[in-house]
Order: sequence, then C-alpha cells, then structure tokens
Amino acid sequence: MSSDSRRAQRQRRQARGFSVRVIAVVAVLALVALAAGVITTLQGPRVTSVQADATAAVGSPGSRVIFETTQSLQKVDAAQVTITPTAPFSVDTSGRSVGIRFTDPLWDETTYTIRIDRLAGLGGGPASTVEESFATPKLHSYVLQRSEGGDKIYRVDLDGNTEPVFEHEHIEDFRATAAHLVVSTLEDGVSHLIVTRTDGSHPQELALPGEGVVTNLQSAERGNTIGYTFTDADISASGGRESLLFTGSTADPGAGPAEISVTGADKRVEDWRFVPGTDTILMLTFDGALSLVSSAGAPPVELGNAIGIDDIAGTTAYIERVDGPAIVDLASAKENPLPPTAGELGQTGSVLAMSDGSTLRALTPFDGLNPLGTNIMRVDADGKTSVVAKVDPADGLLQTCVSPSGRYAALVIAPNVVDNPYDGYTLPLPTTLETRIYALDGTQVTVMEGFDVAWCRKAPSL
Repeated sequence: MSSDSRRAQRQRRQARGFSVRVIAVVAVLALVALAAGVITTLQGPRVTSVQADATAAVGSPGSRVIFETTQSLQKVDAAQVTITPTAPFSVDTSGRSVGIRFTDPLWDETTYTIRIDRLAGLGGGPASTVEESFATPKLHSYVLQRSEGGDKIYRVDLDGNTEPVFEHEHIEDFRATAAHLVVSTLEDGVSHLIVTRTDGSHPQELALPGEGVVTNLQSAERGNTIGYTFTDADISASGGRESLLFTGSTADPGAGPAEISVTGADKRVEDWRFVPGTDTILMLTFDGALSLVSSAGAPPVELGNAIGIDDIAGTTAYIERVDGPAIVDLASAKENPLPPTAGELGQTGSVLAMSDGSTLRALTPFDGLNPLGTNIMRVDADGKTSVVAKVDPADGLLQTCVSPSGRYAALVIAPNVVDNPYDGYTLPLPTTLETRIYALDGTQVTVMEGFDVAWCRKAPSL
C-alpha cells in the first residue's frame, strides 16, 4: 500500500472518531438540558431576576416591578398577588415575566413585599409561590427661597437636609418633573423659562410666545408637557395678549408653544389644570366659564360657571361654584355637591383630593367675624374627620399640598402675617415663608424655609 493510501485511511479513521465524540457530547448536553427542563417543570416556575425602580416608585404613579422566571407562564390574576403593606396595583403576564404596576406612588423608607401564589407554567406541572421584597428610599423634594441676595431652589429631604441646585437673581416660580426643573425667571420685566436637569445642570431656555410675563406655571403628571399663562410685556388698553394659556415641552425647549383656547369664549384664563392621564385641560376663563379642552383638538366640553378650581384626582374635579364647592366627574360631566362637614368645624376653604377617596380640607371656624385659626382636616368618604394640622390665627395659610404618595401634607405658612411685608415680585408673597410638613396622623415632621414645594401643582395664591 502506498504512503498516500495509508495517510488517507488514517485521516478517515480520525474523522470517524471525531464525529463519534461530537455526537456523544451533543447527546450528553441534550440529556443535561432535558434533565434541567424536567427538574424545572417539576419544581414549578422560579424567579431568575427582578427589575424595580424604587426611587421612581416614591415619586410618581405607574412604577413597575417585573419578575423574570424560568418558564413561560399562565396568566396571573390580581387575586394571586399579595402586597404588604397594601398598595393598589394591576398585574400583567407576558411570556416568562410578570409585571406589577403600582397605581399610586409608594411610601418612602418602607419595605414592600410582593408574593405571587399559584404561579404556573404554560407547560403544566406544579405551581409555585414566589416572594420578593424591596425598600423605598427617602423622600426628597424642592423648595424656593427668595432673598435680596438672589433666589435659590433647594433640594430638600424630610430630615431637614438642603442642597442648592439652582440660583438666579429673580425666580418667580418653578415646577419639578421626574427629569427636569422648569424655572420661571424675570429680567427687565420680561419672563424666561429655563429648563434644567434635576440637579440644576444643563440649562436651556424654553421658547415663549414672545416678550412678556409668565404666570400660573404647571407641569403634567407624566411626560414632558408644561403649561403657563402668558401676557405681552407691551399690553395696553389698545390691545395685546393677556393671560392666554400655552403649552410647551421640556423634551424640545426650542419648539414653539401651542396656544390652548376655546372658540367663541373669553380666551383669558383665570385658572387651569392638566387632567391626569389624559390629553385634556380643565380651564376657567375670565368670564367664569369652566371648560374641558382637548389639546388634540376635540370639541370642548362646557361645564357651567365657576369661581375656582381646587383640585383634580383622576377625572374627578373639585370645583368652587357660586353656591358652594362641588365634585364634577369630568368623564361624564355629572356633578354632586361636596359632602359637608359639621358647621362647628368652620367654613370650608381649599379642598384637596386623596387617592383613597377622602379629602383634605382647610376649615376655618369664626367667632362672629373673627377667624379662630384654620384646621387642616382629613375627611373620609363617610364624613368622618381627623385633624392633620392647626394654623394659628396670627399666621397666614397660603397653600396646602399633598405628597405624591398621600403620606404627608405640606402647608405654606406666612408667620405673623400682619407684620410680614410682601415682596415686589409679579407673584407677590410675604417675605418670610415656611413650609411645614405633617404626616396625616397629625405628627409634624419638619419645617423648611421657603415655598413652592414640588408636591404642589401650582404656586401659592394670594
């Protein structure tokens, strides 16, 4: 046999041996995979990873916790899910994942445990129970302090720690969103809107309708939309734009603003609110007309006359009518009077909505014509009341706001209001202001210098 023939025969034997080894390895791997699959099926679905943003969960509604598991899953029903402490939620199932979406923001510095019972794979086999816990961080917010040496926005927490994040000679107002600060400044009688990151960096100027003055700055509950009323700097008796409503976007500061108006009505806006979770705006014009206006161009819905807008929770609006406070369902336009409190508790001022159906009301009792201070009271759906805070008659209550989770109330107070002179801003306020934070059980948590705490949807009113 020639040397070439022997070499070819040897190569064929080596090739057959390699093929046998490859087949053996593949067979072993297949057996391992099959065994792993059998074990997984016998054990039921197990969690391989959990995704959660605890910081976002404290600050805004709609945060999610996502469980990734070892198997494609049968649909999980809300009845299979237990959350401790309790929090409203919805659940969705997709492939190997289960998502828990929290309806409301969660409490700060709280450990939440999520347990899912009877978790079952699509391929059958035993069900399992999975349980995971996560802790929410400290709650923080922002406040504005005006002073003769320049105005500052501070990042604050409930322990009293403060950190300056933005400074300007003249800050009228600001709003904080999940990703931005929107600051209304004034220079030579003309407003500017400055958009920054939440740490005050990367400032950009947001385009305005022209040279004029911005008031009633607000931001949508989600996304990048902001709104404000605008008045021309050169307005006079002969003409000019006055208190018109515009919206813009922090995602595109250079884009031109969009005017929001109702055809055939007074375009001047007295007060307004974004309606959470929709593209609509509740607008009160100078002529007292209350309208629900769609930014997408749908026909407006007329809601009669009003003298003020107190608050909106979902599609429920708390309105001040001439004959008293009312509750309006914006989805159906149906209306009911606000359930009254006992007469001895005093006259109802502002009304704030809570996610559990209760309200937070400012009630002022009188001795003849003399006010006896103001009590901030929680009123549940059955009319039961509890005191959250008391304001001395010598102090002025300018605003009450509720934290995103509904755990705290913030009171903007002007101490010794009679001897507390107003500043010279377009939005004039007493020169000494403080924000008092209370838990809803009546415990005072902290006192901060300044106002405009970021929980508030708008600036204090006079």
